[in-house]
Amino acid sequence: MISSEMIMLCIAALAAGFIDAIVGGGGLIQTPAVLIALPHYHVATLLGTTKIPSLSGTSSAALQYARKVKLEWKLLLTLCLVALIAAYAGSKTVSMVSNSFMKPVIFGVLIIVAIYTYTKKDFGTATAARKTPQKEFIYGTLFALVLGFYDGFIGPGAGSFLVLFFITILGFDFLKASAHAKFVNVATNTGSILFFAGSGQILYHYAIPMAACNFLGSLLGARLAILKGNRFIRIFFLLVVAGTIIRFGYDIFWGSH
Repeated sequence: MISSEMIMLCIAALAAGFIDAIVGGGGLIQTPAVLIALPHYHVATLLGTTKIPSLSGTSSAALQYARKVKLEWKLLLTLCLVALIAAYAGSKTVSMVSNSFMKPVIFGVLIIVAIYTYTKKDFGTATAARKTPQKEFIYGTLFALVLGFYDGFIGPGAGSFLVLFFITILGFDFLKASAHAKFVNVATNTGSILFFAGSGQILYHYAIPMAACNFLGSLLGARLAILKGNRFIRIFFLLVVAGTIIRFGYDIFWGSH
């Protein structure tokens, strides 16, 4: 018989895959669901468990986008390699220290991101002027290093930050940014899994059914994003950033009470 915890986690994984495929942010649903449903496990083990369904969903979305969106493969492969190594380091760090001190910083940054995206109506709806290949490589490598570590260390919102980077720094539109962000996200999830699996911190009997549901949700989300285009993704991006702000705000102001 399927447990109520399993049903809850599979529904959360389905929703997370759908949201993550469009603009990232699936961790906002999936991570709290695991923490609520399985409170008797160590936090690092639960974070490790969520990485399997996250990888399943992001891989599904990445393949969907790759069929429809022109990708900058040379740049992308470099960012993926850097992000994978950084995520491994981030996951190793979270198993040793608390990540709570980072939340107020992320909270403030997200509020600025939400205001900027909302007020700048053409943000991410058209391709802007591109940087030189050398500058793209430098900026991309630095960002992949920081974001990869962040995804391994905290997680929620990483996909949205990746989309934001590709738009603001590299001049992509929302659709192209989402496509590239998915591949980097595949790399960060892989880096985290390498650490958590190696240290025996994944609950596979939960992770595998969740992965199937995340995959299905991601398939639906990516197809909808490709069909609807940039303006739809922009609205979804704002909703996810708002959700992330609420989540971090709760953790900062009420979570410890």
